[in-house]
Amino acid sequence: MNSLLEIEAVSVAYGNRAVVHEVSLGLQQFEIGCLLGPSGCGKTTLLRAIAGFEPITTGRILVNRQVMNLPGQETAPERRGIGMVFQDFALFPHLSVADNISFGIRNYKWREQGRRVEALLKLVGLPGAGKRYPHELSGGQQQRIALARALAPRPHLLLLDEPFSSLDIELRESLAAEVRHILKEEGITGLLVTHDQHEAFAMADRVGVMNDGRLLQWDTAYNLYHQPAHRFVADFIGQGVLLPGRVLNENEVETELAIITGKVPTGCRSGCPVEVLVRPDDIQHDDCSPRTAEVAERAFRGSHFLYTLRLDSGAEVLCLTPSHHDHPVGTRLGIRLEIDHLVVFAAKTGTTDPAEKAGSTTKG
Repeated sequence: MNSLLEIEAVSVAYGNRAVVHEVSLGLQQFEIGCLLGPSGCGKTTLLRAIAGFEPITTGRILVNRQVMNLPGQETAPERRGIGMVFQDFALFPHLSVADNISFGIRNYKWREQGRRVEALLKLVGLPGAGKRYPHELSGGQQQRIALARALAPRPHLLLLDEPFSSLDIELRESLAAEVRHILKEEGITGLLVTHDQHEAFAMADRVGVMNDGRLLQWDTAYNLYHQPAHRFVADFIGQGVLLPGRVLNENEVETELAIITGKVPTGCRSGCPVEVLVRPDDIQHDDCSPRTAEVAERAFRGSHFLYTLRLDSGAEVLCLTPSHHDHPVGTRLGIRLEIDHLVVFAAKTGTTDPAEKAGSTTKG
């Protein structure tokens, strides 16, 4: 499969302030990627650099094997074969839906424009809406029209900048899945920017977690959750806690809950303090277990309770349990540790380096 997007050691700065630091990643043709991270981490700046709206200071960007950006040498945005869907939709209020969609294909013959508009309206689930105006549509419908407009000229690459952030929470994940289906149907490579991991997981084949302008891990959603390569990724993706532990040898870590077998960080010798990532699904409710923990908090989630459990040391862990196991705050819950994906970090020593790496092992 051909590489559609290649980013090679790209940095971006505003004046003397660097906001993106030597980011490298690649997307294959027809893949959908996502840049995920908190506000201000540099993800939108990187997306704008790909689109040609921001100059880069180092590195290069290739789209369809053509160099788009070199320091001091920029291909104009309209010549890159890239489409973009903006956070605020950016529809023209005085134009009909059909005219909005056909705006970027004015060079097509009139009948060809009409066929393309009709096909895209059907693709985005709004057949027959061509004569309506943006103000007559819901937020979700406007987003579909914005997507159809970006798809109309058949771009090599489609960039989506926080496209669902103004929509209701209930609609975001379902629309992300719909957009994924549409891009796959059209055979278009996509790159999404979001701070919402549920949107990222619903839409993307590969996800990159960014923080402080750095790409910490570019991987599948599964690996980001189960095998995070950095402490920040472990904390940002999903839920979990870092439980203190102590290295017994190169293959064993002792924690308050159990002795765990797995790879420990390079350089950690016997007695070295570490932290073990424990997800809610790693703690199993077991009434027969001799080990118990106090229910400190609980959150009802319909089919499940998410319990915050306080261990004898005062450390807290999370436990996700079917909701027919109803245990009030203050009672004790029998538990056992079952970790299939062991992730271990060297204990913090006062540094807050977001690129601190983990040792990890997957059973089986």
